[in-house]
Amino acid sequence: MTLPDLVGLLGVAAYLTAYALLQLNRLGSHDPRYLVLNAAGSALILVSLFYDFNLPSFVTQTAWLVFTAVGFVRSRRARTGSGAGTDSPAGPAAHG
Repeated sequence: MTLPDLVGLLGVAAYLTAYALLQLNRLGSHDPRYLVLNAAGSALILVSLFYDFNLPSFVTQTAWLVFTAVGFVRSRRARTGSGAGTDSPAGPAAHG
């Protein structure tokens, strides 16, 4: 196993951990820990893709990272009272 493969697998582990904790009601979709796990997952997979590029995976991971960043910003605004922040379904379930 190469280092990029290991980095990518750590990203997968982050995604799966986030999703499992969400499904077990241990984290909510706006919990900063959930968002960090999702961001780490996509970032680590993106790192691995620089060594073994795959365009569809790159597009998916980039979009996932952007969506997670948007979720983080909305979550922060909701907690500080400066935004509406709805609890929308989020998570790697659709991240087949």
